[in-house]
Amino acid sequence: MAPRFYTTLYFRVLVAIVLGIIFGALVPDVAAQLQPLADLFINVVKMTIAPLIFCTIVIGIASMKSMKAVGKAGGLALLYFEIASSVALVIGLVVVNLVKPGAGVVLKVSPQMLEETAKFTAAHPMKHTADFVLDIVPKTLLGGLANGELLQVLLLALLFGFALHRTGERGAPILDLVERFSEVIFKIVGMVMQLAPIGAFGAMAVVIGVQGIGTLVSLGQLMLCFYGTCLLFIVGVLGLVARLSGFSIFRFIRYIKDELFIVLGTSSSETVLPRMMAKLEKLGASKPVVGLVVPAGYSFNLDGTSIYLTMGAMFVLQATHTDLGLTDQLALLGLMLLTSKGAAGVSGSGFIVLAATLGTFGQTPTIALAMIFGIDRFMSEARALTNVIGNGVATLVVAKWCKERDDARLTAELQPR
Repeated sequence: MAPRFYTTLYFRVLVAIVLGIIFGALVPDVAAQLQPLADLFINVVKMTIAPLIFCTIVIGIASMKSMKAVGKAGGLALLYFEIASSVALVIGLVVVNLVKPGAGVVLKVSPQMLEETAKFTAAHPMKHTADFVLDIVPKTLLGGLANGELLQVLLLALLFGFALHRTGERGAPILDLVERFSEVIFKIVGMVMQLAPIGAFGAMAVVIGVQGIGTLVSLGQLMLCFYGTCLLFIVGVLGLVARLSGFSIFRFIRYIKDELFIVLGTSSSETVLPRMMAKLEKLGASKPVVGLVVPAGYSFNLDGTSIYLTMGAMFVLQATHTDLGLTDQLALLGLMLLTSKGAAGVSGSGFIVLAATLGTFGQTPTIALAMIFGIDRFMSEARALTNVIGNGVATLVVAKWCKERDDARLTAELQPR
């Protein structure tokens, strides 16, 4: 029997979001002090991510008969990520050229906002390619687990899983221990998720209290354009990919609605990573594919961020009356294909990569960047939602390509209840 609507997690999160908006609008000074509520929930969830990914990958690899299957899944995943990110960048570029949300915008930004923008970009520098590659390898064996660096955890888990697989029967007790430990971590995740409404309330109250409803109105055209483009990408591109792979994007979205409401409330895709991994396995994707594709996707398959980059950059250029021809726009697109890969593990990655890309391209209109910074939190919700849905679809598609997906189970799980 399905649970009553008002007892579900996504209903409680939705109520918390609405209350957060109302509270932030009525008492903005008090609401601005509630950031610890959101941070507490996000930090507790992040605490479980590294050990969960480690256990999932190790169990999957050590349990597989063929190591070629692991390499095949990784290679196909990276190919899919590159194609999907490129399509997202192109769609963002096409829509922003058609709608032109930056045309006619009056650049009015307070000195405080300019100062906050400068401080944020200075405090969160984007990694160069060499630093990004070097950071994949932790300085100590457990450094990635201790710091929660996803790519470092992924590397350690791959090495540990391969080594455990080669150990054979002698490694069986260790594999059993890892499996038992992962069960405990999933229990912790289940308990932590009950705090999601509190985190969503705090996050929404803060952003409304600090930025104000007026910010939404003044830059509403850009936000509507961005949200619409993300919806177009999800329904059009991901919908087509899902259909070709044998499932409905709408049924998939309904299946992960709890996770999407949590992302909407917290503006963070990481808060649902453990739950997404569990649900994708429940949908029939094998544990090794889920363990490889999902963590890697959180670093390399940022469809929402890709759309944000092209639309944000062109908005800035349009608002500052900087005309770019087709050749220059294609050059900007090519540059973003590179810079977007440096966003992994960077706090506020979307805005940081946007600022860095424009700087590299020779355009640094600080006032226009400050305008986007003012609504970045509102836009980050659409980015995170698109990223989560995109990674879920990617995992199911790669599992299908690798013949590591139970289609009968997928169809049964996605049936309306």
